[in-house]
Amino acid sequence: MAPTKSKNKSPPKPKTAKLATFKWEGTDRTGKKASGETRAASVNAAKSALRSQGIKPTKVRKEATPLFSGGKKAITTSDISVFSRQLATMMQSGVAIVQALDIVGKGHTNPSMQDLIIDIKTEIEGGLSLSNALRKHPLQFDDLFCNLVDAGEEAGVLSELLEKIAAYKEKTEAIKAKVKSALTYPISVMVVAVVVMSVLMIFVIPTFKEIFDGFGAELPAFTLFLIGISEFMQANWWIMLGGVMTFFYSFSYIYKRSAKLREAMDRIMLKIPVIGVILEKSAIARFARTLSTIFAAGVPLVDALQSVAGATGNIVYTDAVMRMRSMVAEGQSLQLAIKEQNLFPHLVIQMVSIGEEAGSLEKMLSKVADFFEAEVDNLVDALSSLMEPVIMVVIGGMVGAMIVGMYLPIFSMAATI
Repeated sequence: MAPTKSKNKSPPKPKTAKLATFKWEGTDRTGKKASGETRAASVNAAKSALRSQGIKPTKVRKEATPLFSGGKKAITTSDISVFSRQLATMMQSGVAIVQALDIVGKGHTNPSMQDLIIDIKTEIEGGLSLSNALRKHPLQFDDLFCNLVDAGEEAGVLSELLEKIAAYKEKTEAIKAKVKSALTYPISVMVVAVVVMSVLMIFVIPTFKEIFDGFGAELPAFTLFLIGISEFMQANWWIMLGGVMTFFYSFSYIYKRSAKLREAMDRIMLKIPVIGVILEKSAIARFARTLSTIFAAGVPLVDALQSVAGATGNIVYTDAVMRMRSMVAEGQSLQLAIKEQNLFPHLVIQMVSIGEEAGSLEKMLSKVADFFEAEVDNLVDALSSLMEPVIMVVIGGMVGAMIVGMYLPIFSMAATI
């Protein structure tokens, strides 16, 4: 008989303890009174952490959670940008990083951000570097952010790098907001138009139909067509509404989980007139801005391109940057690598070429980013100006057609009389 294999189940992983905020009072190594806040899993863990920092705690108490707190606000990219700038300002003023984090954390209006900063401060007090402390919070600080902070710490220019990160995040978020505005405005207006038309079809046209039934006259074909649509919507509105909601929910669900669908949508969006141009220029602007910021921090070009790929915001450009990285790693110049992709305008290629020859690549890339960010601004403004009259004409035409259709029988009877 073959020996039976024993199934050794691996022990369950211990659950990560939930951290809480503790306020403490005590004395430091010199015997001076000190106080502050720390994050820990329990009172004993908080005391142990304080002792490891040379503080003798005399009072440690858990901060009470409000009964009706209403839930904490989510941490936004704007919060991270403000945090970077405030921390940079404090450090440029000569304030030690732990004290700077304490001041910035207490001054923040978002409780979630306060907890995050206290966590980072506690981890630094425990001996971690800032970059390693940030890496423990990947949802708020991506690889790009952590790598730049790491480069700043190694070079001894952390405050300058934090200032660059803040400027970078502010500019990239501004360009994202512009693109989002360009996509959201026409969609939101058309949704309102569809809702208004549906209300007219379901509630207003039936009233006219009752009036027309009292006349007993033959109705024009266009009027009968509108009444037919109205009757169909009255009978099936719940199926139509459920179908639309199911479609959008299913699409959103699959989109988040399917890389192929996201790639297909990214490629389709680039081909839409006007919108595609805005997305293309915004991707180039983010590529140039990100690469300029990372390269200026002293990160090697091949490593910098790895981080830049995910910052473009479009799979087409992400794939192109990864191909460029492979070419640069093989010894090709960045200028030729960009040219091979057939995705970047001649201006970008020329500016990169000048930057490589003059040894000022980060400055040339920054100028490229400035140019294309301005281009996106102008295109979004032009699109908004163009869409307003177009949308008004479309909505006005739809409502006007319904009004004409409902009044045609009245005009016909008036002409007969």
